[in-house]
Formats: sequence, structure tokens, C-alpha cells
Amino acid sequence: MVSLSDSVAWWARTNPSRTALMYGNQSISYGDLQRRVEATAGMLKGTRIRRGDIVALLMKNSAAFVEIMLAVSQAGAVILPINYRLGPDEVAYILQHSGAKLLFHDEEFEVPPGLVHSQAVTGAAQSDTSVLAAGHEPCTEAYPSRPDDLYRLMYTSGTTDRPKGVMHSYGNVAWKSFDHIAALGITKDDRLLVVGPLYHVGACDLPGLAVLAQGGMLRIMRDFDAQAVLEAIERERLTGAWLAPVMLSRILALPERYRFDLGSLRWVVGGGERTPEQRIREFGSLFTGARYIDAYGLTESCSGDTLMEQGRELDKIGSTGRALAHVQLAIMSDDGRMLAPGMQGEICVRGPKVTQGYWKDPEKTARSFVDGWFRTGDVGYMDEEGFLYLTDRKKDMIISGGENIASSEVERVIYQLAEVAEAAVIGAPDPRWGEQVTAVVVLRAGATLTLDALRTHCEGRLGGFKTPRQLILRDALPRNPSGKVLKRVLRDELLKESDHDGQR
Repeated sequence: MVSLSDSVAWWARTNPSRTALMYGNQSISYGDLQRRVEATAGMLKGTRIRRGDIVALLMKNSAAFVEIMLAVSQAGAVILPINYRLGPDEVAYILQHSGAKLLFHDEEFEVPPGLVHSQAVTGAAQSDTSVLAAGHEPCTEAYPSRPDDLYRLMYTSGTTDRPKGVMHSYGNVAWKSFDHIAALGITKDDRLLVVGPLYHVGACDLPGLAVLAQGGMLRIMRDFDAQAVLEAIERERLTGAWLAPVMLSRILALPERYRFDLGSLRWVVGGGERTPEQRIREFGSLFTGARYIDAYGLTESCSGDTLMEQGRELDKIGSTGRALAHVQLAIMSDDGRMLAPGMQGEICVRGPKVTQGYWKDPEKTARSFVDGWFRTGDVGYMDEEGFLYLTDRKKDMIISGGENIASSEVERVIYQLAEVAEAAVIGAPDPRWGEQVTAVVVLRAGATLTLDALRTHCEGRLGGFKTPRQLILRDALPRNPSGKVLKRVLRDELLKESDHDGQR
């Protein structure tokens, strides 16, 4: 029998004064955390949340986020973290599709009316969820869930026009934690910076929950600020972090970055992109006692399927490392054949931390697996030693500021404009965000369209980070003989134009 709160309860029983969370100016012990979890779980049961009910969170990082997540598990319900940067229409779709029974939300966020019972999380409650539990009996017994039981839904952008609900079981998160503890050497002395959004597997799972399982500490920051990150590492002697590429770039660009004592940091996990040698060297010059760990993983696998091994960072430049202990990787052809080292094909993964499929979508689930292997849609190859190299991302995916954006989601909204005959959305190189959303549009005869008008149309229908920042008008879109739009051609053209502009 399992619960996310089991490890917290054990540490609360054996070492209650040990620090579990830091948020703002407060330090929360394991004993205090367990009492808050029990109080909040009691509130959930008192509001008729039962086993298997889905409880959604539309919240920024806070102590409350972690406390509610653990309390939902304690009560036997299912947690659903929602990206707070999504537009109202997108949030409404996720709430409707998931069948959520309750929504916790920060007061600053707009809640779609009439879809679900909602509970505002005030500033006081963000620091202590027991504020929400007044008048309810605490739930001191964790629900006896089984490894195959659902503990979380995470909706992720895919190559379709709507997000998919990835199902995570207790077994998935347990095996994920085992592998990350082993690969990163996590102990009770680790103090993890949590500055990425907790609705994302990177911040929550890589390694997040594994640190709590080992009795370590999570230092939670509500928002990212490069200088505040370095101040926290120095002040609180933090030992590890997960950072999106844009976060690390901002830290390395800080003029005063060398004045901080950063000697406590042992590692930083990055994600998913080929890290240039120069960035690794810049990282090493600032964090002299730490290593930068390239990684590859998916929401569907609770993140972190491969990690770069210590000492191999430079001789394996471009690789995201090798598979972890309970992860199997394969490179497959389109017809499902295993490919030899050095041959390029689709990256497939299997193992006990891989999802069983997508919520309420058996057809999409069936299409995503072949003989037990999950088909990632990513393209790459492995060398003779098993190091993975990415050569292309998921089909039509844009990565901006660490966020995955499915171009088809943006295209669906653009096509609602009467002026648009054809549209293709791609990522254009951007020095700050990695990529910026770019709309390439063919207009109907006699129509006009400006970037301001396009952005106004997209506001409210899409999250701000998905709204196009560039509009390119074309007479036609490049297509192959079967009529498919050649987005790679569009990306190559943009890259050439960018290089040409830079040489002027």
C-alpha cells in the first residue's frame, strides 16, 4: 500500500524537527508538514472528495502546492496540476475533459465559471494550508493505494490540437524516484532548489519528490529571478537544482554572478536540448564544484530517462546521457524494427516509470505503444556505448522558455480568423527564450492582417507564451508532393534570414 505522504509521515515520526520545506521566510519541519497534510486531507474528505476523485491545482509555486499535492494522495484522490500560463479556454477544456471535482487556485488567477467547485488559496494559505482546514477533522490515515492506482494527471501539449492527459501511477513515481536517487546520489543532506513551475515534471519530479523521500529539503521559490537564485544557493547552502535552459542562460548573463559563494552546489539538471560546449564551460567557471547534467525525458515517463554521467560531459558533447537503471531505450524504424548504433530513428522507451496511457483516450494510447515500447515521436540515435543523441524534437513542437508548445494548438486558433487561408506555426531562434512562436500565414484574397490583430485574437484563447510574437505573410506555404506543409523548410528559411541579418 502506498501514498505520496508515506515518506513524509516516516520522517515526521523519526525526525520531526528536520526541515522539509522552505518557502519565503519560513522553514517548515517534517512534523509541521505532516500535520498540515493531515489537516488538508481532512478538509478534502469533509468536502466529499473520495477515492479516485480528481482535484485540480491552478497555482504558482508555494508551500501550499506541495502540501495540497500530498494531502490529495493522503485522501486517496488524484492530483491534476494545471499550467497557470494557459488561456481560460484551455483551462476550461482540461477541467471538463478530466472531470475534476475540485479546483484549488491562487486568487490572482481567473477561474472558468460553473465548471467545478473552486477553492481560492489566499496569501496566508499559500504559506500554510491548515488555514483552509479550519472546522474539519484531520485525516491521519493515508488511503491504502496500490502501485497501479492513479495518483496524478498531467496534461501535456502534443501534436494534436488539444492537450493529452498523461496518467501517472504510484508505481511510476516510485520507480522514477529510485532511479533518480541512484543516479544523482540523493541523501537526506540534499537541499534542492525548486524554481521551475511545479505543474511541470522537471520541477516536481526531477528529482523533487525523490528528495522528500530521502528526508531532504525543498527550497521553493514562487517565481524565477536569476539573482535571487544565486542568493538562495549561497544563503541556504543548496546542493542541487533543475533549471530550464532559459533560466541557466539568465544566470550566466548576470554581471555580478561571480560575487556569490556557490560552493555548496553539486549538480544542476538541464533538459532536453543539446548543450553547447561553451555553455558547459561557462557553467563550470561559475559553479566550480558542480556539474551540469544534460537529461532527456518526457511527461509520459515522469521525466529523467537519461542523465549525463560524471566526467563524460565534454567527450560526449551533444548527448543527453545514458538510460537510467530501470529505463530501456531503443531506436526504431517507422515499421518497428530495432536500429543499430549510429542509425537514426524514433526514440522509444519502456520501463516501470512509463505511463500506461492517456486519460479517456484508448485510441491515442494504443497508437503510442508498439510491443510495450512507448513511441516518443522524438528522433535520435545511440552510439556504441548507449549514449543518446537527439537530432529532432517531437513533431512540430516549439520550446520557448522551457515550455513545450504544440504548433497545431496555435494553428487551430489562428484558423478561426476569417482572413486566414493557410497557416503554419514554427519556432524562430530567439537568444533569450530559445525559440519564439512565429506564424507564417497565407491570407485570403483582399484580406489584411497585422501582428497586433493576430495577438489580440489569440489572447484569452491561448496562454500568453503560446501567442505568436512574429507574423510572416506568404503567398504560399512549401509542401511536399502529398500536400504536407514542409515546416522544416520554413524553419531553415528563418534561420538563414536570421544569419543574414546578423552579418549586415
